[in-house]
Amino acid sequence: MTASLASRAALRAATLSFGLLAPAVSVAASPITVNAPWFRYLLPQIPAGGYMTLHNASDQPAVLTAASSPACGMLMLHKTEASGSMESMEAVSSITVPPNGSFQFAPGSYHLMCMQPKMKPGDIVPVTLTFADNTKITVSFPVRNAKSQ
Repeated sequence: MTASLASRAALRAATLSFGLLAPAVSVAASPITVNAPWFRYLLPQIPAGGYMTLHNASDQPAVLTAASSPACGMLMLHKTEASGSMESMEAVSSITVPPNGSFQFAPGSYHLMCMQPKMKPGDIVPVTLTFADNTKITVSFPVRNAKSQ
């Protein structure tokens, strides 16, 4: 690692530890980057929702097939669907990030569903994203409260 890269890595680590910067992560050989990840935590008995934006810089689709975290009893890919005045949530087996495109996980839409959350607002928890090509990316997710703070 060059001195410049080491300096930038040290500055980023220090900034993240104080919660001043939303982490964006990329893995050296991966065309996927993750921006603005976070969990919304309510109560220990209520699932926490995970949100982020995935960017795919490749000419091929990237297929997210799983997510895991030690801060969750189980972590699933989910989507919320509205039908009239009713909303329902269901697990999905994969999410495709288009070539040279993005996919957003947001409240009321696609999200990570953290069952039995072991976290609290102010924590930063690791999440490992697994893609169909066996690429794995571990991302730090800040935990926010119900008001997204």
